[in-house]
Amino acid sequence: MMSRIALTSLVAAAVAGCAGQQQAKNGTPAVSKEERLRITNQSPFDVAVCKTQAPALSQPANQGILVGGLLASRPQVMECLVDPKNRGPAENTRLVVKTTVNDQGGSHAISGDNLTPEGIACVQKIVDARVPLTALAKGAAPVESESTFVHEVGNSPSVRFGLNPGSDYSGNVRLAQDEWCECYAGYENKAPPTLRANLDLKKGQATAADIAFDPAGTPEGDALATCLKGKMAAVPSTLEVDELKFPYRFVHFNSHATEPAADLSPELRLLQLDLVRNQRSADAAIAFGNRANAAEAYDAIVAKYQSTKDWKLIDELKAKCKTLVNTSQQWVDSIESQRQVDQTTVDLATELKAKDAAWGELEAKTREIIAATQQDLDTAKQRLAADQGACPRETQEAAPKKKK
Repeated sequence: MMSRIALTSLVAAAVAGCAGQQQAKNGTPAVSKEERLRITNQSPFDVAVCKTQAPALSQPANQGILVGGLLASRPQVMECLVDPKNRGPAENTRLVVKTTVNDQGGSHAISGDNLTPEGIACVQKIVDARVPLTALAKGAAPVESESTFVHEVGNSPSVRFGLNPGSDYSGNVRLAQDEWCECYAGYENKAPPTLRANLDLKKGQATAADIAFDPAGTPEGDALATCLKGKMAAVPSTLEVDELKFPYRFVHFNSHATEPAADLSPELRLLQLDLVRNQRSADAAIAFGNRANAAEAYDAIVAKYQSTKDWKLIDELKAKCKTLVNTSQQWVDSIESQRQVDQTTVDLATELKAKDAAWGELEAKTREIIAATQQDLDTAKQRLAADQGACPRETQEAAPKKKK
């Protein structure tokens, strides 16, 4: 978990630094004249926010399932923090979700720094819906988990109102995107293309006077532009000068993408890869938790068989061991998917370092992380082999082995 957070921070800082952005600091920043004139609030949008169905989480809850479930909710949680009404005045926001499950039930407690009551309520609604909690068996030991999310204005998608009319209009567009999910149908497994809308705002008109998208280059992209244009036509506009023309650039990510984001610049591809890695890490944690539950269920039937020597239990033994092996295989597969993302990130960081030595720190860090992922993969493969060897066979007369 820590290595994932470290990589996220490093990638965000590296991209921001190479793009010439300032590092976010605590406290309310001074706003320069140039900033007041520049059009802002055109932050990338992760279309994974539109995925309303959360991953299936097996019961009972354990550490892996809780960590993975909350990590899988990151796109929705971070989208809460885009809205300035959910953040305090500081540039950095730290959000902590402490989860407790016992034989009476479970709860997610939200706390942190620089959160408003609206922000806490937004996150609470998400985690309660996406990580439901069921009471453990009577007398079972409580399970606790703590997940931290960090939002940095300047590095994380953010909206800030009051700079200028163009930025305020852009902020309203950005905050509305999570309500325009119908436009992103068909992009469940890939990042939508980057699009440019040319806007014309006029004094006295409640909405944009004209919205014209540049050609996307594909029928699919043009269809997305047409849908977004229709949505933007309802976004309110307030202008004191006679007219204002400026472009709005739609940059899209997808944490659930399985296809390369060739449309993005190398720097933005790094951020896209980091979002994907986050979800692959969530998958691995959930798979680990599922395997733990399967092992516990198998151990229970093995203990019953060993105490009764009832051969009628063999079919159930085989079924539960098959489930154990399947969950072990899913754990292996999820870590392998994570390792592939790590390797792609290393390759891209190496490519960028060849052009700018400043990317060397990121390359070194990603190599450390891929080495750690490989160790996790080796461990999971060893566990899979042990699980396969533990299953009873037709000709096997010895008692089956318990799993740990």
